Amino acid sequence: MSTNNEVLFDHKTNVAPLGLIAMGSAAEQGKKIDDYLVKWAHKGGYQTDSFLIESECPRFSSGDGKGIIKSTIRGKDLFIITDVGNYHCTYDYFGHTNAMSPDDHFQDLKRIIQAASGKAHRINVIMPILYGGRQHRRSYRESLDCAVALQELQAMGVSNIVTFDAHDPRVSNAVPLMGFDNVIPSYQVLKTMFKSIRDFHITKDKFMVVSPDEGALNRNMFYASELGVDMGMFYKRRDYSRIVNGRNPIVAHEYLGNSVEGRDVFIADDIISSGESVLDIAYELKKRDAKRIFAYATYSIFTNGLDKFDKAYQDGCISGVFGTNLTYRSPELLDRKWFHEVDVTKYVAYFIASINHDVSISTVIDPHEKIQLLLDKYN
Repeated sequence: MSTNNEVLFDHKTNVAPLGLIAMGSAAEQGKKIDDYLVKWAHKGGYQTDSFLIESECPRFSSGDGKGIIKSTIRGKDLFIITDVGNYHCTYDYFGHTNAMSPDDHFQDLKRIIQAASGKAHRINVIMPILYGGRQHRRSYRESLDCAVALQELQAMGVSNIVTFDAHDPRVSNAVPLMGFDNVIPSYQVLKTMFKSIRDFHITKDKFMVVSPDEGALNRNMFYASELGVDMGMFYKRRDYSRIVNGRNPIVAHEYLGNSVEGRDVFIADDIISSGESVLDIAYELKKRDAKRIFAYATYSIFTNGLDKFDKAYQDGCISGVFGTNLTYRSPELLDRKWFHEVDVTKYVAYFIASINHDVSISTVIDPHEKIQLLLDKYN
C-alpha cells in the first residue's frame, strides 16, 4: 500500500468523525478492525481509545426485539458491521433457545439503523455475507430477497454497502444510486497460502487453477491470469426432470481443460455450504492424478459438518481448505489441521478509513501490484 496510513487519519480531511458499531454477530471482527483504526489514528496524531460505539439488540421472551445505541452518534460517519451468517448467536423464545437466522440478523441491523434516528452524518453498512445473496435472481415465481433488502436499506438512509465476494455482484443493479463495493480478498488468500503450504511453487508445470463450476469462472480466471498458470473448469451436469430441495440435482461433474497430472490444484469459490460439490471435484481431480488439492471459499460454513472433509484429508484427497474470518467459524473447524484461516480484518479497516476520508479505494489497495510483489518474494 503506497498511501501513508497517517494521511488516512487526518482529522481535518475526513468526512465526519468516525463511529463504529459492531453488531453482536460481528463482535470479534469489530474488535480487530477497531484495533487497526486506533493504531492508524495514533500515527496520524489523533488520540482515541476506540471508535467502537456500544449497542445492543435485546429480545423479549415473546421474540420481539429492539435496537439500542448507548452513546451519541450525532454528526458521525457511522459504520455498522454485521455478520448475517452467524448461526452461533442465540436468544430465548418462549423458554426455548433459538439460533439466529439471517432474517433475525437483518432485522437487528434495521433496528440499529432506526435507533440512529437520522442523527448520524452518514450511515455505511459493512455486510461481508450479503443478506439473501444466494437468492439473487428469479427463475420461476420466486422472491428476490437480496434486491429487496438492498432497496430497503437505501430507503432507510444507508449511503454505502461494502460486501465481500458477493454470490452475484449484479444485485447492485437494484440500487444504482447507492454506493456498493464488492471486495475480493485475493491478495490475502495467496499471502496465507504461501505462509501455510510447504514447497508451494506457482509455475505452469507445478500449479494449476480449476474452477468448480461456470458460476465461479470469473474469480478463477482472475487467479489464473494473475499467477500466469493454466486453468481448467468443471461444469455441473444436472437432472432437469426433477427438483430436490428447490434445485435440479447434480448428476455429474464434467471436466474441461488441460491435464492436472502431477500438479497442485487450487479451487476457488465464494462459499462452501455442505461441501459435497468441492469433495466431488477433489475426488475427480485425484482420479486424474492431481498432486495436492487446495480449496478456498470466502465463506466456509460446512452446513453438513466436518466428517467428510476429515476423511478426505486423511485419504490424501484434500490437502487444505482456506476460508476467511469474515463470518463465524466454529471452534471445531478452527482446530482442524486442514483448515487455514485468512485474516481479512485489516483489509476491512482500510476500506472504512478510505470511505471515511473519501479516498479512492483503487489508490489505497492495488491487488495486482501486491500479488506481483508477493510472487516476486516467494518465487
